Amino acid sequence: MSGPDILRGDGFLLRPFRSGDADGLLAVADDARVTRWMSSRFPHPYTRADAEFWISKTTSESPTETFAIEIEDRIAGSVACEEHDGEKAGVAEFGYWLTPRYWGRGIVTAASRLLVRHAFDVRGLRRLEAHVFAPNVASARVLEKCGFVKEATMRRRVTDRGGDVLDTYLYARLATD
Repeated sequence: MSGPDILRGDGFLLRPFRSGDADGLLAVADDARVTRWMSSRFPHPYTRADAEFWISKTTSESPTETFAIEIEDRIAGSVACEEHDGEKAGVAEFGYWLTPRYWGRGIVTAASRLLVRHAFDVRGLRRLEAHVFAPNVASARVLEKCGFVKEATMRRRVTDRGGDVLDTYLYARLATD
């Protein structure tokens, strides 16, 4: 598989979601460990309807902003770089998730680095931003390994799925970094 929206990493592929991906996405997205530190926009439990909606939404993107992380011909997660518009054109929200089966192997860091390069070198973005729930140390570490810098602590910004009010961190990376 190749094309302008296919990015190859060491042992994984970043590719657009496809219409036949619902079963694969559902198999890995419906895991409380995945959704623990994610926005409630990512539902849990994750249903077939959620998977189909997500695939429908992302397959219409041009350019591709949301990539499936594919390992051994299976969806293992996702990484995205969603550009803002208006006065924030050139700036994108950056995020990722990975099924626990592949945690601790450096895959999400490598996938994120690959998408960061693509965002700056191919898409011409100038700034990437990521928000992290303060207790999610592993996600903050991924961003730091990818050259992101913590710019702010946003105090008591979110209520997590368990009802706790938490701080979040704003991380950013510039094309010139």
